[in-house]
Amino acid sequence: MVEVVSVTKKGQVTIPKRLRDKYSIKNKVIFEENECGLVLKPVPTPADLMGSFKPYANGKTARQLLDESREEEFANEKELMKRVRKANI
Repeated sequence: MVEVVSVTKKGQVTIPKRLRDKYSIKNKVIFEENECGLVLKPVPTPADLMGSFKPYANGKTARQLLDESREEEFANEKELMKRVRKANI
């Protein structure tokens, strides 16, 4: 089935509801250009990815994992700066 949609002056289009439902398109899509033309793909949500990510998440949300990673990186940076200051004395 082919559907024609309008493009606004701002380059916006409305994806028909039937297609949004069929392909589980929520908030964002990926535009991919290939030899066949333009391909539109739904961006998976963190919940969609939890199946493959579950062994690493330990029941934590993506936000919790990100916050922990940032805290660890900040602690590593702080320790490195401490060593650099010590070496310069």
